[in-house]
Amino acid sequence: MQFFPKIWSKEKENSSLNKVLKNILGFTPKNKTLYQTAFTHRSVNLKNKKGSYINFERLEFLGDTVIDTVVAHFLYSELDQDNEGELTKMKSKIVSREKLNYIGKELNLLDHLYCTGNKENFGDDVYGNILEALIGAVFIDKGYERSKKIVFKIILNPYISLSDVKKEIISYKSVLIEWCQKEKHNIQFLTEKEDSIDATINYYCKLMFNEKLLIKAREVSKKKAEEKAAKRAYKVMKIKDQI
Repeated sequence: MQFFPKIWSKEKENSSLNKVLKNILGFTPKNKTLYQTAFTHRSVNLKNKKGSYINFERLEFLGDTVIDTVVAHFLYSELDQDNEGELTKMKSKIVSREKLNYIGKELNLLDHLYCTGNKENFGDDVYGNILEALIGAVFIDKGYERSKKIVFKIILNPYISLSDVKKEIISYKSVLIEWCQKEKHNIQFLTEKEDSIDATINYYCKLMFNEKLLIKAREVSKKKAEEKAAKRAYKVMKIKDQI
């Protein structure tokens, strides 16, 4: 594999990353290059001798699968009365993009990312991406059992309460639509792409309730704009008290 640029090769930088990793993982990694890859963004355009890109994306793919497996096994063991559908919903809540992004942000993972450009422009998903890449690195470096322990250490034990997760809503849009159908209300999500001062937020949703405008929301994608509008409507209309 190609040597990393000076920012990674300096002893001070390596020492800093090693300290961060030891605080998070509880051990000092031996395969330093592997973990450096987990904190390398595609924007730096690094390649190895074969011409393959060096960034966290492949490790992210692997870490995502490891986390899924650990969480699925955990739920299977803990919720022995839940059926397949209920277990699937629980897993979706625990490994949701929003939750992994939150955990990655709590761990300050973005602070240690090697990239070009402004880190703040990457959006919240980068936090979860780095978290998954880090788990992928542990899996390659230490194997499944150690990576399982790390998933419990930095994800499940500090951030997941099964009783709270059961109460969480996966999709406010789905809940709102179901409630409106039951109560004979008409609801529409009118979403379109628009030009915005913030180039990353370019979808605009108008939520119509019984032909009247109820909520407006803007987001980075059509799906997220509609979900944000639905969540606001859910709270404004106090749907929770009516279900």
